[in-house]
Amino acid sequence: MISSSHFSLLQAAQDLAEEHTTCRALVETALERIADPQGEGARTFMAVHEEQARAQADALDALRHQGRAPSLVAGLPISVKDLFDETGCVTRAGSMVLDDAPSASMDAPAITRLKQAGLISMGRTTMTEFAFSGVGINPHFGTPANPWHRHERRIPGGSSSGAAISVSDGMVFVGIGSDTGGSCRIPAALTGLVGYKPTEGRISTQGTVPLSTTLDSVGSIGRTVGCCWAADSLMATGALHLPDAPSGLSGRTLRLGVLTTLVMDDMDETVSRTWENSLSRLAANGMLLEDCACPPVRDIPAANAKGGFPAAESLAWHQTLLETHTALYDPFVLNRILRGHEQSAVDYIALRAERARLIRRATEIMDHYDAIILPTVPIIAPRIAELDDSAHYAKVNLLLLRNTAIGNFLDRCAISLPANRPGDAPVGLMIMGRAHADATLFHIAAQIERILAR
Repeated sequence: MISSSHFSLLQAAQDLAEEHTTCRALVETALERIADPQGEGARTFMAVHEEQARAQADALDALRHQGRAPSLVAGLPISVKDLFDETGCVTRAGSMVLDDAPSASMDAPAITRLKQAGLISMGRTTMTEFAFSGVGINPHFGTPANPWHRHERRIPGGSSSGAAISVSDGMVFVGIGSDTGGSCRIPAALTGLVGYKPTEGRISTQGTVPLSTTLDSVGSIGRTVGCCWAADSLMATGALHLPDAPSGLSGRTLRLGVLTTLVMDDMDETVSRTWENSLSRLAANGMLLEDCACPPVRDIPAANAKGGFPAAESLAWHQTLLETHTALYDPFVLNRILRGHEQSAVDYIALRAERARLIRRATEIMDHYDAIILPTVPIIAPRIAELDDSAHYAKVNLLLLRNTAIGNFLDRCAISLPANRPGDAPVGLMIMGRAHADATLFHIAAQIERILAR
């Protein structure tokens, strides 16, 4: 039996094609890892689709034997964040507030496309309640510990906390998550994985519990750029063409803008050292690096001073629930939702206009480069116990979200790659591409991935 922690989604697909393993064997390995009492499975999965996964694996093995597999990745285990509808499941969004909600009657469109390709959902992963934090702590269902120095019990990052740990611990090949301000890229950076946020609107958010209807996007976490590319391609288009797999932009010297505005502030020593080392490796391998000052980035915090889109738009969605279920909310999340009361209709309309203005100004600067690079988050993962103090929690949360939220606010696609040396604390390097240039960004990321892996 092959361990699902040792290769990527596309490598596993090749092993299946060459009959080195079976779908059932991969599912059994996933279930063993989820059920391991010494592991993080109980804190990673809110529900496990044990029998369904076995039945699907057997059916797909039979189809593959007949040469009728629905796609090259058919039969590979994935996880689904508890934000997405899955038929027969209650979509709780990591909360107790929605415990009595009816089960979903159909899958979210993004999940439908993955299942049509034959990917097997192993279950539903935990998350920050209602996706409203970059820390990843869930007081209701538990918080899975970061794989780095696990005995120290460091945060996994959020809000797609379980999605990241399901991949880091070899329970699945790809974790499907959402990204409103960094919810795929933050946990990926803190756990040594790849996390992707597509251009806004690229993948349908129908069938998901919203945080911000303006900023929400459907993303993925995997071990490689290829993992996220495959998941993104299927969710966005329903198709997967292996010749299109990201391999780099051959014959081109990439011109990368090194963002210097705001994002380098308050970096800890480990991230700073890893960042400088990464820049040296990129330059030594032919990348043209130029400092990029972008004043519009400095204006984003002021634009969001009254809670931004998430506060206003989440309050609108939660308004009825708050009338009867206030006591069931995580207090930290509740406070962030209630900040929506700070905005008037005029404030909200002004925020939309300000965002459009900043996107225009930033585009004029950033589009001079093939891509923009920056540290994904400025600190390594703190210990969970350090965040018991609400004021410190809030400070850390803002710091974790600061860099990643730029891509959401400016409507750019973005990906986080592991930049640390093996054995060191996980640190992410983020690459931001132009809006609707997701395919190009994947190629750039694959090229940089090869350099950072050397």
